[in-house]
Amino acid sequence: MDTDRLIRTLAADSDYRAKSVGWMLAVAMVFAVPVSSAMFMTQLGPRADISQAMSNPFFELKFVIVIALAIAATAVVLRLAQPAAAVGRLNWLFVIPAALIGIGVATDLLMPQQLSWSSRMIGSNSMICLSAIPLLSAPLLFAALAALRHGAATRPALSGAFAGLLSAGLAATLYASHCFDDSPLFVVTWYSIAIGGVTAIGAFVGSRVLKF
Repeated sequence: MDTDRLIRTLAADSDYRAKSVGWMLAVAMVFAVPVSSAMFMTQLGPRADISQAMSNPFFELKFVIVIALAIAATAVVLRLAQPAAAVGRLNWLFVIPAALIGIGVATDLLMPQQLSWSSRMIGSNSMICLSAIPLLSAPLLFAALAALRHGAATRPALSGAFAGLLSAGLAATLYASHCFDDSPLFVVTWYSIAIGGVTAIGAFVGSRVLKF
């Protein structure tokens, strides 16, 4: 087989694997999301004043941020499932959630508030946040890693990290409807710590189960 034909064969195989992983990831999430949702509904549930909270832009901003984060992580993890694939231009996708939380924090600090900025940052649900997001992420991360095993990731730790980021973003979307702390200061602090922990777990587990 000449070099050109070998390259075409490898490229075709890479495309097939990318499509396969995308399909497997979608199927995995179809099964995992209801599990995490059931865990959420039985242990936490939406906040009692959710209808009133929807009139608060900061409440809605939480969802936009974590959904944007999950979408960006999904795009990257699918790219990394291909052999020796580079993230490249997909990095800009993370600018969106980063910019949103930055704008939210700046707005929160500039607006007159009854509570001090430190009180808004500490909030009243920090410990619940730190435990709920990782727990709700567990079924999602398990499913995502199982799907990624159908790919050909040459950087398993990095792939696992983004699988963790994807899982935590989805879990944070569920948790956000329960969380009574809507301040972007709270979100950038405690959500980030919880999501970062899941990302680290994903990297650790991925480095072992995604070796190709």
